[in-house]
Amino acid sequence: MARPKLWKLNPMDFTKMTPARNEKIAAAPAQKLPEADSYHPNRIANALHPKVQYLKVAKIVERDEFTKSFYLSADPDRGTESLAWFNAGQYLSIRLKIGNMNISRPYSLASSPREALEGHYMLTIRRVDDGIASQFMLDNWQVGTEVIASEPLGVFTYEPLRDAKTILCLSGGSGVTPFRSLAKAVADGDEDANMILLYGSRSVEEALFNDEFEELDRTCPNFKYVNVLSDVPAEGKESGFITADLIRKYAPEGEYSIFICGPAAMYEFVDKEIATLGLRRKFIRHEMFGEYFNPAKEADYPADVAPAYRLTVRMAGKEYSLTAPANESLLRTMEKNGIAAPAHCRSGECGWCHSRLVSGEVYTPKSADGRREADLIYGYIHPCCAFPLSDVVIDVPPVVD
Repeated sequence: MARPKLWKLNPMDFTKMTPARNEKIAAAPAQKLPEADSYHPNRIANALHPKVQYLKVAKIVERDEFTKSFYLSADPDRGTESLAWFNAGQYLSIRLKIGNMNISRPYSLASSPREALEGHYMLTIRRVDDGIASQFMLDNWQVGTEVIASEPLGVFTYEPLRDAKTILCLSGGSGVTPFRSLAKAVADGDEDANMILLYGSRSVEEALFNDEFEELDRTCPNFKYVNVLSDVPAEGKESGFITADLIRKYAPEGEYSIFICGPAAMYEFVDKEIATLGLRRKFIRHEMFGEYFNPAKEADYPADVAPAYRLTVRMAGKEYSLTAPANESLLRTMEKNGIAAPAHCRSGECGWCHSRLVSGEVYTPKSADGRREADLIYGYIHPCCAFPLSDVVIDVPPVVD
């Protein structure tokens, strides 16, 4: 059987099409093209991934003397008709103007995806002693306060192609907020998974959403709640800390995933415990947004670092000269000096603060270095987890609404 003739393409032949194409364009009637937003796929994309969401505080619930839940609704008067949908475990990056500072902070969505469809997000904020953002929000946000937020972001979500059928969630303090969202999604049937929550707190009274979790434990066969109390023991609760032995006690036979969200001290302790379990790396997931880095604690951090350096920021045709403390990220230095720098996760993962290092040297903790290989080759950094080791010049993209 004869083989079919294979056409040999000459790239230069395509240039012969240009005159014919130009003739057809010239002969076409002059009429305005439809707006991009008139196309259905574009409308869906804009609804799911808006560049910005204009929200307002609709309700406030006090959880304890240090913690409040803020219910946020869409603000159609400023252009947001409905809330963007999200996956349980994602977060919002909230923009704040505090004095002369323009800052952003990531906060996990404690509400379930279904609650977003019903018209509200819920953020639960706990006061942090040195937390500029948390103190400002708790002291100033009232019903009616206007809020600017990002679309839902983050990858701390259940993915059946990667994660095991059973998720063992380890949490402490306000780190339980994304697990409240996931627990509700499991109970609603929106996530096809089994969830076991080990929640560490000092006492039952300090455990956020304790009553809700206990109710879900009674009513949802796919959810189990274990409160681990470090300071004030209680009947029917575990005592102490979340250890490898405690994980083994509640883990199922066979494969399971571990999701972790809590304070930095919890990660340092729990990661050592998990290392003894022999789990495959893909089954261990961390939510680590926020600037938890202390570069001086890293083994490879240089010993001869000066207290501060000169940081030159080039942005949108302007240039700023700042004093940058060595123990402070470049992002935090910019924000403290009133520069509205792009940022979302603040932990080196999302890449939103991606900037070009024009000159100088910076230190990035290995645990937070989420840069691509091309970034390393062409000199790009994430200012949220970059610390100066010399005078530094960076090009930073402006914040775009």
